[in-house]
Parts: sequence; C-alpha cells; structure tokens
Amino acid sequence: MEKVICTHPRARRDYDIEEKFEAGIVLKGSEVKSLRANQASIKESFAMLRDEEVFLVNSYVAPYEAANIFNHDPRRERKLLLNKREINWLIGKTQIRGFTLIPTKMYFKNSRAKVEIALAKGKKHHDKRDDIKKREADREMERAMKRRN
Repeated sequence: MEKVICTHPRARRDYDIEEKFEAGIVLKGSEVKSLRANQASIKESFAMLRDEEVFLVNSYVAPYEAANIFNHDPRRERKLLLNKREINWLIGKTQIRGFTLIPTKMYFKNSRAKVEIALAKGKKHHDKRDDIKKREADREMERAMKRRN
C-alpha cells in the first residue's frame, strides 16, 4: 500500500528519465509527523553523492507545530538509504555521462517513508518544444479519430 506525500511537478517536463530507484530516508520524529500531514515539497530538491553516500538536498519538510524545542530544520540534508551496489552504479553514471539525480515522488510504503529518485539528463529548450509539438499532434489525431467514428 502506497500513500503519496508529494511529487516533483516538472520532473518529466525538464528531464529525460532513464531509470528510477526506491530509497529509504533517514528522518527525525517530528519530520515523520509532518510527512504524515502531507507538509513537504521536493520541487527544488536534488540528490547528491558524497563519500559513497546519497543525500537529499534542499527538500522541504515543514516544522511540526507540536514539537516545540525538538523541531527539525526544514531544509536539512537527509540521508537516503540505498544498496552499496546501487550507490556505486549511480556514482559511475553521474560522473561519466553527466546524469543527475532528482527525486520524482515522496511516499509512505508499509508505514515507511520512501523517495523515488530518478537518474535523469536535463532536456534542452528545443527538446521541450519537440515534446509539446508531439503531444499536440497526438491530441489532434485523437480528436480526428473521435469525429470520424
């Protein structure tokens, strides 16, 4: 059972996604309570590799109102939990080919917080235009087929 907390609204528009991974997140107690209330955003965030570990940078988890002095920093770096083999593979891909790691969605799976990160390459401006033209052409074909039938 999966409960989606938040998604990256521009991930598919701005990036060509090659592969997706599911990663756990190291969280504090007040962060979990904020996530359960759907008070998070991964719009401006990205994943970064450092010392053979993966971190989620610039994600926003709202401070939990009832946590008073034990509250967390809303924009702190959060460690992502992946297998060693997956981390080594990601290190190779990001260093050699120029891929980036972006989070596409944050969700609860079996009461554990997870992040779906994608190995992606940024699209150029003309690539975005081509995608829009193709989408418009597909819509026109669908409309023509509906009128014909």
